[in-house]
Amino acid sequence: MKTTRRLIAEHDLIERALTVLERAVSAIEAGQAPPRGFPAWAVEFFRNFADGCHHAKEEELFFPRLQERGIPEEGGPIGVMLYEHTVGRDCVGRMASAVEAEPFDAEGFAAAAREYIPLLRNHIFKENNVLFKMAERVLTEQDDAEIAQRFSEVEQERATICQMKRYGEDVARWE
Repeated sequence: MKTTRRLIAEHDLIERALTVLERAVSAIEAGQAPPRGFPAWAVEFFRNFADGCHHAKEEELFFPRLQERGIPEEGGPIGVMLYEHTVGRDCVGRMASAVEAEPFDAEGFAAAAREYIPLLRNHIFKENNVLFKMAERVLTEQDDAEIAQRFSEVEQERATICQMKRYGEDVARWE
């Protein structure tokens, strides 16, 4: 399915960024400064690409179609995914507050990131291995084509934050 493959490709990029974030947090916890500019970039990436683009496509397009096809939100996997998106936004918000603090609140940044990293890794695992498998069973080819088309439209509408190529280059540079 085009839609799940696209979401998985975005997950792969997000997971690479999480690995870089984890290294930066390890440096902070060892008493070292994170790479110059990285904390602000991480907030931008996770706020814009992971949430504003990727999660938005899931919440606005993918999950509603899954619900139409019988996968429940309440008491089901979609409800769990939505809850985890909310918790993740809180973590990124706390990371942003730490970046905006004067001076930089390294301890606060690291604490929020330490909560965020396993949350998002587990979240991605559940989507890739549970929810997307369910989606592939219930979505029709027409559903998939329509969602894929809407994904492209959303990416064009939100061009400044849905830049997988640019963010991929950024992640490669931080790696």
